Amino acid sequence: MHFFKIRSLLFLILSTAVFLFSCKSEKKDKPVAGGPRKQGPLTVDGFVVKQSSVSENVQVPGSLLPFEETQIRAEVGGRIVRLNINEGSHVAKGTLLVKLFDEDLQALLKKLQVQLKIAEKTEERNRELLKINGISQQEYDLSQLGVENLKADIESTNIAISKTEIRAPYSGVIGLRNVSLGSYVSPQDIIAVIRQVDQLKLEFAVPEKYARDMNRGYIVRFRVDGGERDHQGVVIATESSVNQTTRTLLVRAQVKGNNKELVPGIFAKINLQLGKNDQALLVPSQAVIPTARNKQVALFKKDSVTFAVVETGIRDSAFVQVLSGLKAGDTIITTGLMAIRPNAKVKIKKVNSL
Repeated sequence: MHFFKIRSLLFLILSTAVFLFSCKSEKKDKPVAGGPRKQGPLTVDGFVVKQSSVSENVQVPGSLLPFEETQIRAEVGGRIVRLNINEGSHVAKGTLLVKLFDEDLQALLKKLQVQLKIAEKTEERNRELLKINGISQQEYDLSQLGVENLKADIESTNIAISKTEIRAPYSGVIGLRNVSLGSYVSPQDIIAVIRQVDQLKLEFAVPEKYARDMNRGYIVRFRVDGGERDHQGVVIATESSVNQTTRTLLVRAQVKGNNKELVPGIFAKINLQLGKNDQALLVPSQAVIPTARNKQVALFKKDSVTFAVVETGIRDSAFVQVLSGLKAGDTIITTGLMAIRPNAKVKIKKVNSL
C-alpha cells in the first residue's frame, strides 16, 4: 500500500515537469508583441518630370456687334417731304433715305444763278473797256469781285440744299424708323439706325494678367447661346489701357465668315488659350502634397526619398505646372505618399512620363 502511494506521487511529479517544459518552449519560440520587425523598401510608382506645353483655358463673356453702326440724324431741322426707308431692308451706299423741305433754298439758288449771269456779262464788258483804258483797274476789279462773291453764295446754297438730303453712309441694313412722312425733325432726333452686318465684330474683356497675350491677329473661338457649332474671330484691336475699375482689358475681334446664327447684339461665350508656355514642367496633381506653409513633392534620389518645396502655376484636371523646386529629369513619387517619410527607402515599380 505504501509502495503504491510512492509510485503515484512520482508519476504526478514527472507529469508536472513535462508540462512546464512544454510551456517554456512555446514562450521561447513565440515572438514578443510589439517587438522590432525587419521590413523591405516600400514599392511605389514614379513620374519623370519633362518640359511640355501648357496653357490656361479661360472662358469670358462677350457680345456680337455689327461691323459699323450709325444713328441717322438730320444736320439741319426741317419737314420731311420724302421718306425712302423700308424697315429691315438692305440699302446701298449713297441711297437717298430722307428729303427735307428745301424750296426756299432752291428759289434762292435760282436768284443767285441769274445774278451771276448778269455779273459775268458786266465783268466781260469791263474787261474790254480796260483794254482801251475806258475804265480804271479798280472798277474792273470790283466787277470781278462781284462775280466771285456770287459764285461763293451759290456754292454755300448748294451745301445747304445737300444738308436737306440724308443718304446712306455705307451699304447696310436699315432698322426701325422713328419718324413719318411730314414730320418735323431736328438734329437731336434719331430717324433710324443703319448697320453693316455682312461682317461682325466680337467685343469682350480679359483679366489684366492676360493683357499681354491679346495681340493683333490672336485667334479666338466662341459659341453663341443656342448655337450648334464654334466660330472664330481675329483680334483687330484692344483698348490702350486696362480699365482701373474692373481691372480688365477691352478687346475687339473681327468674326470670320458669316452664319445665320450670328446676330448682332447676342451673347457669346469665348474660350481662350492664355498664358501659353512651351517649356513648362508638369507633374500629376496627386503628387503635390499641400501643407500648412507650402506645397511639397516626394523626390526620388538613388533609393531614398527627400521632400522638395515647390511653387505651382496653371492646373487642369490631371496635371499641375511647377514653377520652381524641380527641374527636367527629376523623378517624383506619385503613390504611397501617406506612408512615406523623409529618407525612407523606396523601390520604383513603374515610371510614368508625359
